[in-house]
Amino acid sequence: MGSVERKTFDVESVRIVESVIFMESDFVSVEKLARISGLSKEDVMSALDMLKKEYEKDFHGLELVEIAGGVTLYPKKELWKFLENHYGKKNSDKLSRAALETLSIVAYSQPVTRAEIENIRGVSSDGMIKLLTERGLIKVVGKKEAPGRPLQYGTTKEFLKLFKLKSIADLPKLEEPYSEKFK
Repeated sequence: MGSVERKTFDVESVRIVESVIFMESDFVSVEKLARISGLSKEDVMSALDMLKKEYEKDFHGLELVEIAGGVTLYPKKELWKFLENHYGKKNSDKLSRAALETLSIVAYSQPVTRAEIENIRGVSSDGMIKLLTERGLIKVVGKKEAPGRPLQYGTTKEFLKLFKLKSIADLPKLEEPYSEKFK
């Protein structure tokens, strides 16, 4: 009889965790899920494991993804082509080649100063740094121990969310000729 009660508890935990994830407009941490649901972190982790396995089944259009220290629901990758016709981003949301180049330099070199970015790019990066900061993709993370104490930039949780990364360590590895440039 105890196992039946435990199974019912597990099902209820999964339902609660799934509902909280659905109601949150952004990714949500295990700690926040535990706080909102009143469940232990262990029960939340078990519920997330069950949800992840369930969403892996072919008939689901969503998947549970870990991003920036939290979880959220996203459409499965194979559905993006279908969905982008109606739900695609506006052109104003797209980043230019220069912005993507600057963002990749920050991502792979962080913490990095404006001068270091410009040295790699070979052109002024003031506009791109301002744009990426306004979009919340990069932020000031400190000051370099150098004359003038220049600001250093790094990526944000919004960057991780945009590129669906758990952490900066999940960035693709650079090929040899490029990896030297970012050191």
